[in-house]
Amino acid sequence: MKNSFLLAFLGLALACGGTKIDQSVSLGKDARLKSEPIKTEVRVPFSKSNEVGEIISYLASDELKGREAGTEGINMAADYIANLFKSYKIAPYFSTYRDTLVNFNPTTYNMVGYLEGTDKDLKNEFIIIGAHYDHIGVISPIAGDSIANGANDNASGTTTVLEFARYFGETRTNKRSILFVLFSAEEKGLLGAKHLAEKLKQEELNLYVMLNFEMVGVPLVDKDYLMYVTGYEKSNLAEISNGYAKEKLVGFLPTAKEFGLFMRSDNYSFHTEFGVPSQTFCTFDFTNFDHYHKVGDEVSLVDLEHMANLVNKTIPVLEGIINAEEQEIKYN
Repeated sequence: MKNSFLLAFLGLALACGGTKIDQSVSLGKDARLKSEPIKTEVRVPFSKSNEVGEIISYLASDELKGREAGTEGINMAADYIANLFKSYKIAPYFSTYRDTLVNFNPTTYNMVGYLEGTDKDLKNEFIIIGAHYDHIGVISPIAGDSIANGANDNASGTTTVLEFARYFGETRTNKRSILFVLFSAEEKGLLGAKHLAEKLKQEELNLYVMLNFEMVGVPLVDKDYLMYVTGYEKSNLAEISNGYAKEKLVGFLPTAKEFGLFMRSDNYSFHTEFGVPSQTFCTFDFTNFDHYHKVGDEVSLVDLEHMANLVNKTIPVLEGIINAEEQEIKYN
């Protein structure tokens, strides 16, 4: 979130080029297994807490010094993300995974991975699954600690997107093409998303929907849904998501509307440039996490089981949206 929002809520907020490379894609295994006795579909959990923990523990480690845009720490995170994309068989969308921002100095990068769709027609439509991977770096010390590690904000969202990349890289169950994007300079005013949205608009990318993940490291409290979506009333995304999840996975958080969170994260640049459904999924509700932009935002406070559960429950939602014959998600 842009830092100006801190004034509106006493310091609490949701932190909430090159040539494209051709990528050969073949249909892979189906991740769904059949349960013989009851003849119903059963999905084996894909993501596990130890796998989630390995990624977020590195991204939020002291070694990366808070991943501030333009620093050595975030460049180390970029290298790590690039290596994971490569291991997951996710190609670069541009000539490399690094998309250099033109609106920020010193040099910093969005990380953009590409998985071509398997359907000869639908692959021309794109889904962006994104999160910002930068944070605020080194700040005034508290009890000798000056590194704002940004585990929940937003190593949690970054880890979630990387788990989705791993899943689709393994299964290839995507009829539409996917861009997996980790944005830099979100904390500087949503600059990474603004840069990329303008760049992709200029090249006339056929974007269907942008799905963003922000501060998903701790569970909601006393809610009858797992996560909320910003701009809930602006589209039917929650309804479509819950249909594919076969449960109330996504709900409405009144404070998200009250404080305009739809405009406070990386989804907003794609909304303004493309005019397509572009929204953020989140589990930070202003009451369940007290360490926004503080040195206390550590991995030890993140619920890894919750994160793995969120990934697993969201996978069928993403598959449904990505593979639907028609574009079901619409702005109201």
